[in-house]
Amino acid sequence: MQKLMQSVLIVGMLLTVVLGVGFMTSSIARADEQPEKVLRHIVMYKFKDGLPAKEIQEVIDTFCQLPTKIKTIVGFENGTNVSREGKSEGFTHVFVVTFKSEKDRDDYIAHPAHQEYVNVVKNRREKVVVFDYWAER
Repeated sequence: MQKLMQSVLIVGMLLTVVLGVGFMTSSIARADEQPEKVLRHIVMYKFKDGLPAKEIQEVIDTFCQLPTKIKTIVGFENGTNVSREGKSEGFTHVFVVTFKSEKDRDDYIAHPAHQEYVNVVKNRREKVVVFDYWAER
């Protein structure tokens, strides 16, 4: 009977260790899986009245090429305003560029391809809004 109790105790202890290690491992994995922050860089444009659609498209195409030219960009989206609220103040186009760090964003701003883009858009925009914020990945 004593050997049976010792065996049960040993099995119980082994299960405790195995389950404890499993719990610790899953806790560590969950900590690694927690979202990291990314820097979102939003650019919104109101183009000059009467600007030909071809020139607006050139701005869009040039901006959309930046992720292939600048390695610090980790995400990119763009679109046109479809809100029905009537509060866009004439802003029609938005670009969202994602970076891992402020340094990556700063490198993007200084990159020659970005400077070339600025030269394409600068005389075509009436207004621009740039807004950066940290977001969960």
